[in-house]
Order: sequence, then structure tokens, then C-alpha cells
Amino acid sequence: MTASRLRRLARNATEEVRAAEERCELCGELVPPEHRHLIDLESRDLMCCCRACAVLFDGSAAGGGHFKLVPDRRLALVDFDMDDVRWADLRIPVDMAFFFRHGAEGRVVAYYPSPAGPTESLLELDAWEEIERANPVLSTLEPDVEALLVNRARGASDHYLVPIEDPYRLVALIRTRWRGLTGGSEVWQEIESFFAGLSARAKETRNEREEAAWQS
Repeated sequence: MTASRLRRLARNATEEVRAAEERCELCGELVPPEHRHLIDLESRDLMCCCRACAVLFDGSAAGGGHFKLVPDRRLALVDFDMDDVRWADLRIPVDMAFFFRHGAEGRVVAYYPSPAGPTESLLELDAWEEIERANPVLSTLEPDVEALLVNRARGASDHYLVPIEDPYRLVALIRTRWRGLTGGSEVWQEIESFFAGLSARAKETRNEREEAAWQS
């Protein structure tokens, strides 16, 4: 996945929020504000889809390896095991980042939001594997369509497993609202609102519960 493609996804997310009327990009039907998305695995673009089309693509064999339905689970990982040392080992230069498995490349990639758009950070494989061992829920990340979203900014310690569209919305927010060197008060208020909304939607989940479910 290239940075330019991720920036296009972020732009698409911004346009999606601003659109007065949205339509399914497969059949043209109107879709409500809360709707599902497909990801084009070749272009990495997100596509709005209606409920009927979402049902058609709901399954591992659906989409012919070209399109994949983005899940809608959101988990707040309340006892996520990652201290300051482990975070430093990841070598992320800022206090927010998201991680996902790139199916075609067979690896986990890391990006962080910036005023210029999503920026890739070279991920230390050993550091990621250590975090994954400490947090079995990460083994359930569905390639290409789910991400670990981390927020450590301004004293926060938030860890979420989310649909891939959520980090792109955060990227779009920061890219379009950031002002000057520090961002300005407006963008930080919107970032706080973003995570407050995500917290309200996410199901609180503990590592041991996810581990038991994953192993069963």
C-alpha cells in the first residue's frame, strides 16, 4: 500500500462526511449516514455500499479476491498490554498510529496521521510480535479491513480494534483541520470528540476473554 493511495482514502473519507446524499457505489441506491463499506484490494479505495450489496459480499469467498466487505466490529481494548518501552520500540514518532495486516504483502504495516495525510512508519517486526503475544486479540485482526488504533496523545491510553475506515476518518480530520505547528485548539477538540464517539460505539473487551474465544 502506498502513501498516495492512503491519502486518497483519507480524501474519500472527508468527502463522504460532507456528502449531502450518498449512494451505494455498486447499485446506486441511496444509503443512510451509517452504512457499510467495501475495500477494493487493488486500488485500496473504500466504496460505500447499501445493505443488500453488503449481504452479497459478506463471506470469505465473496468478492472474487477483488472486493472485501469491511467489518463493523469496534472493540475498546481496556487492558491492552503495551507500556512506554514497548511503544518506543515501535519507533512511531507521534502519539497516534494505526496498524493493519496487508494481505498482499503478508505483513503488518503502521501508519500515523499527520497534517500531510497518512504517513508510513517502518515497523520493527520483533517489537510488533512481542506486542501481539501479549495481546492475543491482535491475532484476530482481519487482513486489509481491520486495524489496531492507538491514541496516546495528551496523556491518553486508548487502544481500539476498529474497521479500517475509522483511522482514515481520523486522518482526514487531522489533515483538514490542522493549523500551525501544534494543530490549534479546534482540531484537538475534534480529535477528542472523535475518540469519545468511538468509545461510545465500541464494546469493552479484555484480553483474557478474547483469548479464550479465539482458542475455542
